This record gives sequence, C-alpha cells and structure tokens, in this order.
Amino acid sequence: MTRHVILGNGNMLVCTDKNSLIRDFYYPYVGQENHVSGFVHRIGIWVDGIFSWVTQDEWNIEIKYKKDSLVSDVKMINHRLGIEISMMEAVHFEKNIYLRDLKVKNNFDREREIRIFFSQHFHISEDDIGDSIFYDPKTNSIVNYKGKRYFLMGGRSKDKDFDDYAVGVSGGVENKGGTYIDCEDGVLSKNPVEHGSTDSAIGFNLKVKGREEEEINYWISVGKNYGEVLGIRDFILKRGFAKAMNETANYWIQWGSKRNINFDSLGEDIVDLFKRSLLIIRAQTDNHGAVTAANDTHTLRFKRDTYSYMWPRDGALISRSLDHAGHSDLTKKFFKFCSEVTAREGYLMHKYNPDGSLGSSWHSWLKGDKIQLPIQEDETALVLDALWKHYEKYGDKDEMIKKMYKHFIKNMGDFLVAFRNLDTGLPKESYDLWEEKLGIHTFTCCATYAGLVAMSKFAGIFEDKEKAEEYMNIAEDIRTKTLEYMFDKERGIFVKGVYYEGADENQRLVMDRTIDASTFYGLFEFNLLNVNDARLLRTVEITMNRLWFDDACSGMARYENDMYHRVPGQRENSWIISTMWLAEYYIAKARNLKELELARDLFDWVVERALPSGVLSEQFRPNDSKPASVAPLTWSHASYVVGVIKYLNKFKELS
Repeated sequence: MTRHVILGNGNMLVCTDKNSLIRDFYYPYVGQENHVSGFVHRIGIWVDGIFSWVTQDEWNIEIKYKKDSLVSDVKMINHRLGIEISMMEAVHFEKNIYLRDLKVKNNFDREREIRIFFSQHFHISEDDIGDSIFYDPKTNSIVNYKGKRYFLMGGRSKDKDFDDYAVGVSGGVENKGGTYIDCEDGVLSKNPVEHGSTDSAIGFNLKVKGREEEEINYWISVGKNYGEVLGIRDFILKRGFAKAMNETANYWIQWGSKRNINFDSLGEDIVDLFKRSLLIIRAQTDNHGAVTAANDTHTLRFKRDTYSYMWPRDGALISRSLDHAGHSDLTKKFFKFCSEVTAREGYLMHKYNPDGSLGSSWHSWLKGDKIQLPIQEDETALVLDALWKHYEKYGDKDEMIKKMYKHFIKNMGDFLVAFRNLDTGLPKESYDLWEEKLGIHTFTCCATYAGLVAMSKFAGIFEDKEKAEEYMNIAEDIRTKTLEYMFDKERGIFVKGVYYEGADENQRLVMDRTIDASTFYGLFEFNLLNVNDARLLRTVEITMNRLWFDDACSGMARYENDMYHRVPGQRENSWIISTMWLAEYYIAKARNLKELELARDLFDWVVERALPSGVLSEQFRPNDSKPASVAPLTWSHASYVVGVIKYLNKFKELS
C-alpha cells in the first residue's frame, strides 16, 4: 500500500508504485478525480527478440527524487538483457502535463535495436464506461477522452515522434486481455480508434550503439477539451522538453527554500527529509485549498474507499507546518476552503472532497433513538486554533482573517460554546480524532479549550473585551472540568475520555481507560497542563510503558489494542504521528541540549523508516518495519516538519 513517488502542481497529481509505474492520475483536483484508480500504465522493452515488462523480477529498480525537488530519479537495470534505463519524471509546475525522460543505454558492445513501449490504461472520471480513444494523425498523438476530460499522449526521440501505436479494448472486457499485450511481440497493430472501456500503447524503435545511450521524451497533457491538451503539448515542444523539466526542478527547489532556516544543529539526512516532507505536503494540497490526507488507492481494498479527502483536523495540523515554512498562501486557501464548507451552525463535518462537497462518512446521526451530530468536534476547534496561530504569525498583513471574523470565525466559536453539556461543563459527545469512538475525549476537550482561547483573542481584536472575557471564562471552565472528569485518581493518570452509559434518567458517565497517545499530547500541546506537571509526567510514563516498543521496529503506537491494519499475532503498529508527538513532548520538556537529543533520536527513527524516495507511511508493521496502510500520508510528513521546527527553536533557546 505505497506510492514511492508523487508528482503534482496543485491541479493534478500523478502517483507511481515500486516499479515506477503510474497507478493514480488525479485531475482537475488533487485527490479528485482519479483517472487510473489503481490500474497501471506499463513500461516494456523488446530487444534481441525478447520482451520484458519492468515489473518482472529480472529488473533492479532504484527510485528516488532529484534533491529538493518534485522530479523523480529512477534507475532500471536488466543484466540479462544488457539494458540500463535512467528516468526522470515530473508534472510541470505551471502546465497540466506529465513529463517522462528516459535515457536507454545498451550495455553490450554491439549495436542493437531496442524498442521501448508505454501502455496507458485510463478509467476516465473513475469508470471505464463510454471512453473514446483515437490516433490523431495531425499531431502523431493518442487522444483519450470522455466529456470534459482529455488526455493527449505522445513523445519524441531524436526529433522524431513515436514509431508504433495501437488503441483497443482494455482487459476484462469481451474476454480481451488488454491492448498492452500487443506490445509483447515487439510490433503494435496500429488500430486507430476504439470506444467503451479502452487502453492504448505506443512504441519507440531505437538504434543504440554498443555502450551508448539514446533518449526518449514522453508526455501526457491533460485538459477539458482537445484544444487545451493540444495547446499544452505545443507549449512544451516550443519551450523545449529539457528546459521544461529543468525549470520544474528549479521551481520546486526555490519553493522549498522560501524561508531561510538554520539547520546547522541537524544532520543532512534529517534536513533532506524535512525538505522532502514539505514538497510532499505541497503535492498533496489542491490549489483550491483542500489538504488531502493521502492518494494511494490501494486502500480501495477496504470498503471501496480511499484517503483522498480533506479532513479538517488533518488540514489544521498540517497548516502549522506550512505556516512555519513560510507558505501562508497555501494556508489561506485552506482556511477559505473551510469557511465555504462550514455548516451554518458553525461546525465542520467529518471530511470533504477536494471540490468542497461532503465526503463519505461512517458517523451515525443517531445514538439509540436520539439525534447525534455526526462530527468530531476537535476538527472545528483545531481549525479555529490554527486560524489564530496563522493570524498571530502574519497579523494585519492578512486581510482575509478580518473578512472571515463574523461569518466564519465567530460562528465556529459560538458553536463550541453551545455544544456543551451544562451539567458537566464538558463538550457534548462526538467522535474521537481516530474516527472510531463516540464519547467525550480528553484530546477533544483540549482542542476545544484551545479553540475557545483563540476565539477569545480574536474577539479582543475584532469585537470587544467583554466578549473576549466571556469566551475565555468558558474556555477555563472546560479546562477545569477536563482536568476533573478525565483524571483517574486510582492510577494517577488522565484517561482517553468518558462516555454516557444507560438511557435517559439512568445515564451515567463511565471512564474510557484506553491508553491513547493523543491524551498526553493534547494536555501539553494545548496548554491545559505545564509540561512538568506530576499528573502529566505520570500519564506519559504509563503511556510509554504500554505504547512504546523497543523491538525491531520500535516506535509508538497510537493507542492500545489498535486493530487497524494490525498483523495477526503481532502487537499494534507504530505510527509516525504518535512518535512525533513524543518528540514534541521531549522538546517541550528539555532543559538542556542533552535532553533535547531524545527528540533528535526520534527524527533518526523516522528517517530510517522512510522509503528511499523519502515517502513516509502512516504506520509500520512490528515484524519487519514495512509500511502499513497508505503512503505517503500528509499528516505523517507534517508532524515530522513541525517536530523539526520545534526542535530548532528549542535548540536556539537552549544554546
């Protein structure tokens, strides 16, 4: 369940697998629509009468990125065939076109004819019904389209277009194996048109001298009509393929260095992953503001759904990393997105599609026979907290916040005030941040406190001191009640939360004693407790005893008995998010540089578990440290960025 490379520009996103083959192709939003949906675009080689797909075991493939950029750096070697391929890929930073450059080397001493084939298998707008595909003789291209989605595929070698082509019916339809099979004899049929469920292939015939190489430029331009994709193709040809690739690499290098950060106290590997993480966060963020969680469609195996949604909680926490790195232009778009989807009562729903429509959800509108709002309250509160931190950093320079105050910011704050049980002073029941349990959770209470503190500060600036004081009084009441209700006196620690048991007048509050990393994190991150408070120290100690592991994988689980993607017979998986929370705790608590090294050790732990490309998974299996669930997960990369920024700030303070 991993994508080793993702390439994008905020309008489109291309994800490739362990063989550097396209598995996901999103347009016109990052995360929506996926026109490949886990199917595959193949690469094959014919030489000396032998054909080989690069997915075969005889190929050795090394996948990385060019340093500090969103350009891939791939090496493919087949010793039996004597073929070596060096490949770079990018999505142009400005134009909606996927670029692929191959240098094909003949490792034998004699000249040989080498044929390179690319097959394309689109499910346009996420299904394979009613697609059309044709060979376009005017441009020597393959055009695949349906409605307002067009894909133009072509390429050149030595100023010559591709030599061979075929379009046809894709695999699984009418007992057809798929047009890609036509590649395997080294010659394509040149069938010029097909419709329905379609795929295609193009081929390049190279004459390569012994120990020398030849180059192929390949592209897929994307648009809403034929004229648009043709115009993008013409732009690249006029610009020059190499120049377009180089300017894309340089654009991302400059983007990642927008803020001048002193990394002298950290090693090169940690810094490289920091910069890679920022780029991956950017690639997974749509230009309209949606910060998508992940775009790895292997998750379709689980209830036929994906992570290609905008969770307000993820977005709020990820926005911290972007603001820290100086990319306020992106966070402003995120906040604008939230302002446009917030319910009129002031709350944010479970998750959203990148176009702003409501995403899928498993949260019920009922608890028994009573209406239950299907939300995670922390998502609304965290957006409010993130808004204040954004304003605090950029202040009066950001006119957007002023415009948002009455119809969005105040609306959210008033919802947090109203969504309380007046008998306890705590927030009403909602779902926890892991989207599993209904109750009143310590993390949610902490986030709500932070959201109301932010609201108080906003009111002090945009409204009046009396209103600001009212919000702060309610925030402090929630803080007091959280420390009262969530503290387990028997064990001397804070619990995950409480929930109501029983019906109507017989209802009572019951503690959920599950050890959960979010409990200690919420308490110190949102300032309910001083980091040296004895109750917090005890909570961290018990959490470490249960959720930290010193085995081959090590790392911290998110909560005890977590079954999500758990290997049968093994312990809970380790998560980057919870491990980075521990790093943040060490940073907050450090009194000297030696104590600060505890956090740096955890950065090394993350670096060791990143893919060679720098991609971070959501979680790791205990038996082999292999990624589990989706990769890359935007929140994993953001939690690493935030941890590193906090480390650098604390290092400067202690130095």
